[in-house]
Amino acid sequence: MTKTTAAITAVSGWVPDYVLTNEELEKMVDTNDEWITSRTGIKERRILKGEGLGSSDLAVNAINLLLEKRGIGAEEIDLIICATATPDMMFPSTACIIADKIGAKNAFGYDLMAACSGFLFSVATASKYIETGTYKKIVVVGADKMSSIVDYEDRQTCIIFGDGAGAVLLEPDTEGFGVQDSILKSNGEGRHYLKMEGGGSVNPASYATIDAKQHYIHQEGQTVFKFAVKGMADVSEEIMKKNNLTGDDIAWLVPHQANKRIIDATANRMGVGTDKVMLNISKYGNTTNGTIPLCLWEWESQLNKGDNIILAAFGGGFTWGSIYLKWAYDSK
Repeated sequence: MTKTTAAITAVSGWVPDYVLTNEELEKMVDTNDEWITSRTGIKERRILKGEGLGSSDLAVNAINLLLEKRGIGAEEIDLIICATATPDMMFPSTACIIADKIGAKNAFGYDLMAACSGFLFSVATASKYIETGTYKKIVVVGADKMSSIVDYEDRQTCIIFGDGAGAVLLEPDTEGFGVQDSILKSNGEGRHYLKMEGGGSVNPASYATIDAKQHYIHQEGQTVFKFAVKGMADVSEEIMKKNNLTGDDIAWLVPHQANKRIIDATANRMGVGTDKVMLNISKYGNTTNGTIPLCLWEWESQLNKGDNIILAAFGGGFTWGSIYLKWAYDSK
């Protein structure tokens, strides 16, 4: 019996027009371009401006481009999984809002929250629906308006994050392409080091939570950095060993764009040269769930059918993981 896998058949991305540069941040907090660049690799990030705009609007722009590229209508989508850390609201899900906005009348949808690993977890989840024959066309979109939860008086976090969205279409494949394997991990002890304390059932919104700035990202940078370096590097090496791959076999590493030093450490552990690493953190910063699909979108023209690709991410929770896939089409 022919095995069915879930293949990416189209990819797209969208970022807002407004560019927040390091020079502009220098006027807001005690920081400078050299300090930011040397520690993170970030030069600028995009910010979504406009009243009443949220993560769903980022996603809608990305998905509409995706459907246009693939030449299909929104009514053909079976399922939308939205990976986000900044939903439009607690409920309904952002995926439901997206489906309504794009006219995906036959799709059901839900949000998946795993911080910066959410897109990775969503692709792994969507692949199972495809492999079992349950659905034929699934959109996974990573979308985050991180500027909505960033404290621009906190020099540790405000330099890192930006807004953006990327989307992929997953469809059945019987030629051996698509998602080959995944390793996903989490450790709830990490909740102390990277979190947003306010707004949930433990700390509902109140004057006290607002005054304490609990509705912003809180990060203990050094601790998160150490866990991220080890987590992303370990799991990327693990999936390669599990599938008998060496650095020479890998066409591309697509890492979550959190910090250039974390990315370099992961590539080094895998034995992958810098020429095989997708990197756009300098111009977009950390868009959380948008980073990996935005990389695929920007590098699409350099991808060839059959390329071995490793996706790797680390996020709050802690959550981390890797996916091994074979690219399913020639993009040139």
